[in-house]
Amino acid sequence: MSPLYTRKGDDGSTGLLGEGRLQKNHPRIEALGTLDEASAALGLSRALCQSGHSKSILMEVQRDLYAIMAEIAATPENVLRFTTLDAPRVQWLESLADDLIKKVPIPSEFILPGDSMSGASLSLSRTIIRRAERRIVELLDSGEINNPIIIQYLNRLSSLVFVLELLENQQAGTVTSLAKK
Repeated sequence: MSPLYTRKGDDGSTGLLGEGRLQKNHPRIEALGTLDEASAALGLSRALCQSGHSKSILMEVQRDLYAIMAEIAATPENVLRFTTLDAPRVQWLESLADDLIKKVPIPSEFILPGDSMSGASLSLSRTIIRRAERRIVELLDSGEINNPIIIQYLNRLSSLVFVLELLENQQAGTVTSLAKK
């Protein structure tokens, strides 16, 4: 058999980090898939970014998302082994956003994505991060997971990605379009 596939998921289930499997449509697996999608979108954004600073931030954030995925994929008896996200990491995101806000004007209105390729990609990434946040709130509310820092992290990450979008538009020499005429 090829090392690429195991056939274990052919019954519609997938394995966890520890003993056990869940159906692929389980809310925990949906959250994992959405985090994976967010990381892939951030990877596209990283490939398109003009700013080397943006690229390095995004790579570090992608690594954080994989740590979050490991925690969410862990069974209750293994979760502490995979819990790495903490309040200082949320503060790191806040500090990055605060520093970037000094470099770009923040519009007082909603913006329209699409003023630069990298900015549009970051906007798409932000919306996927928001969806991941909603999926993880569902897991917290149902008791599937217990770490509220994950929600704080994703909330701050979406704000940081918004500021990175503005920075990338600026780097591309474009003016960010406002939703209102």
